[in-house]
Amino acid sequence: MRIALHQTRSAGPDSLDGAAREAAARGARLLLTPELSLTGYALGAPARYAEPADGPGAAAVSRIAARHGVAVGYGYPERGEDGAVHNTARLVGPDGETLADYRKTHLYGPYETAHYTPGTRLPVQARLEGLTLGLLICYDVEFPEAVRAHALAGTDVLLVPTALMRPYDTVATTLVPARAVESQLYVAYANRVGREGEFDFAGRSALAAPDGTVPARADGTSQALLVADADPALLAASRERNPYLADRRPELYPA
Repeated sequence: MRIALHQTRSAGPDSLDGAAREAAARGARLLLTPELSLTGYALGAPARYAEPADGPGAAAVSRIAARHGVAVGYGYPERGEDGAVHNTARLVGPDGETLADYRKTHLYGPYETAHYTPGTRLPVQARLEGLTLGLLICYDVEFPEAVRAHALAGTDVLLVPTALMRPYDTVATTLVPARAVESQLYVAYANRVGREGEFDFAGRSALAAPDGTVPARADGTSQALLVADADPALLAASRERNPYLADRRPELYPA
């Protein structure tokens, strides 16, 4: 599956539409955008921007996906049925139909914990073109337990829209590739770049492979649309060579 990662300073449907158009032209079947890509991250009071899961933002993205024939993973502040606000990622298929919704389960820092309610469901998965896709958001991937839960549930490609800030570049450069190897899956990591409000985003979006390679990597300063392949054959071969999941001894490290 050819995957496009949109590393960007901008937000909103217009930015997403342009990225989807370019991704489709470059043969991508899936476009992943950063955390809260419909609104931006530095919202002050995210509740003012929150909308229901099937609100106008979702309708706009569905039209974009169907128009360009490319699946889209994006983020937005969701207002839940009970009025709580969640940091949410949605995956839409190339026909515009919703494939999965995921609410961020590990909130980062005082800003997020003050404004969002954490999700309670993990792992969240969907099937697309013969692969099992999973969703996490930013800080979630820094917890090995969250990624391992996806691996044990059969996730092949883990989609991680993110808003990683400086000075934590090592998460993107070291930890994300390590997660791909230790849990034997692809990790697609799409970050923001540049300053937004008080936040300085680190860029360094990447597709990390289970064999320890990084087929695509952006720098820390520029906007970019990365395109790279998640190869099922490489995934199968790597899992055969590195049987971490089969060799686990969970009786020695119970919860």
